[in-house]
Amino acid sequence: MSQPPSLNADIAAVQNISAVPTILETVAAATGLRFVCIARVTSDTWTTCAVLDKLDFGLNVGDELDVATTLCAVVRDTEKAVVIDCVEEDDVYRDHHTPRIYGFQSYISVPIFRPNGDYFGTLCGLDPKPAKLSEPNIRSTLALFAQLISTQLASEQELTDTHQMLLDEQETAELREQFIAVLGHDLRTPLSSILGGIDLAKRQASDAALLPVLDRVGRSAQRISALVDDLVDFARGRMGGGILIDLRHEKHLDLALDLVIEELRGLYPDRTIRAQLQPNIDLQCDPGRIAQLLSNLLKNALAHGDPGHAVDVSAALTNGVFRLSVTNAGSKIPDETVSQLFKPFRRGSSKSAHEGLGLGLFIVSQIAQSHGGEVSVVNSDAAVTFTFTLVGAGFVERRKVPRP
Repeated sequence: MSQPPSLNADIAAVQNISAVPTILETVAAATGLRFVCIARVTSDTWTTCAVLDKLDFGLNVGDELDVATTLCAVVRDTEKAVVIDCVEEDDVYRDHHTPRIYGFQSYISVPIFRPNGDYFGTLCGLDPKPAKLSEPNIRSTLALFAQLISTQLASEQELTDTHQMLLDEQETAELREQFIAVLGHDLRTPLSSILGGIDLAKRQASDAALLPVLDRVGRSAQRISALVDDLVDFARGRMGGGILIDLRHEKHLDLALDLVIEELRGLYPDRTIRAQLQPNIDLQCDPGRIAQLLSNLLKNALAHGDPGHAVDVSAALTNGVFRLSVTNAGSKIPDETVSQLFKPFRRGSSKSAHEGLGLGLFIVSQIAQSHGGEVSVVNSDAAVTFTFTLVGAGFVERRKVPRP
């Protein structure tokens, strides 16, 4: 007979308690009973969850008995133990049908309750020979074991519930990240159309007064496009694929970095960005992703650094090691915050209009990881420096995608 899911779960919970075999062996040794079991008992069913059978009684884990033929039904109804030293000498059970059906003379059944007070079943045992089971030490020992089983069942239930919660959270997170990835992909096409339409309108505009408006709309659309890109990169990183990179031999990486710096100088006309870029940086990398890494670090420095001081950028390839650093003056980052900097959706206290979703440094870390490099932070009372370091040789295993 197939078991209902809840009953299967109860059997599994007992089976998962590592102490159960020892408990059954100890009960058998203490009482002299050669058949001992833990049974799940309901108003309709009696089912074995764990068995020690030295009588060849024939019951295995998951087997059922008609509950009406057992004394465990009495234990369930009274919530008290049933103890029989010798059926032939017992005034209550000498003529009872259960001893005749199962052929025992000695019998004990102790109730097991769940921590909330609900009845679970019994710890029971029997033997064709009489046994002195009514002695206080025997009864107290079995009551203690029943309580131990009850406590372990509660622990197993808590573990099961926690595991299910984690599975549910994981499934929800995966669905959320898949949604973000699909949404980002679907938004790119209309955004490209908007940006193309703005460029066309600017070229054909007859009214010069429209150009500033179109410029503002274009910058807003580009900002939305950058946010979408950040979301897609975030989803890829969180879903285990990592940020994809297109490795190639770039002989003038400094030019790509200089373009980023000039772009941000235009976006932040009131800020000073000083750059020291080694000419002709020759590196095996994804120059677009390295440029994105610098852009994110620069935006972070401009958003959180002291606006009265310059932001310094340096990049150089020395002895096969590439280092790209961004330094901003400002207050020291609290120690408890430093360890959280590269986690997603971490945003500082800045109210800058250019601040994004809090994914910038997370994406920096993912780009560094995909290149086989690392990002470090030097944090002092006067300044904060983020440095991306990459071994220039192509010996590091990296993710690679074909060029479209």
